[in-house]
Amino acid sequence: MTSKTETPQVDRRNFFQIAISAIGGIIATGYAIPAIGYVISPALEEETAGWIQLGSVGNIPLNTPVLFKTKVTQKTGWVTGYKEFAVYVTTDDGENYKAISNVCTHLGCHVRWDEDQEAYICPCHDAAFDINGQVLHGPPPRPLDEMNIRIEDGNIFMLGG
Repeated sequence: MTSKTETPQVDRRNFFQIAISAIGGIIATGYAIPAIGYVISPALEEETAGWIQLGSVGNIPLNTPVLFKTKVTQKTGWVTGYKEFAVYVTTDDGENYKAISNVCTHLGCHVRWDEDQEAYICPCHDAAFDINGQVLHGPPPRPLDEMNIRIEDGNIFMLGG
């Protein structure tokens, strides 16, 4: 018995089906790669913390906290929003400055400086902090957060964002 080896023949219809499928695959890949990059790019972006200008050191009297407020643009994924920061800045010698967050460490209420009591008072749960942010009484588990600041050309900058 003799066997013949047959070579498969590609007829015109099969050729066009293969060619159209290949072209469609190339076009789909051309759209898919940028689309995937567009969708995952926010997750790949690095967050950078920058220095935020608060104000002038000339506005801060000795041993009296001064509240500085600022608004920062924040981008989370595709959503761009604004976050407000508020810190109390104090100095006892006019040379060294300290910035303390105005957010209570108990449940996140905003504290205010009370000159009569010489303490930061949290209006929600009767908490009090001294001028350095240490807990005087109440439920907070830790002192107020101290912020990183620097003084440059008479202005106060806070690390954040």
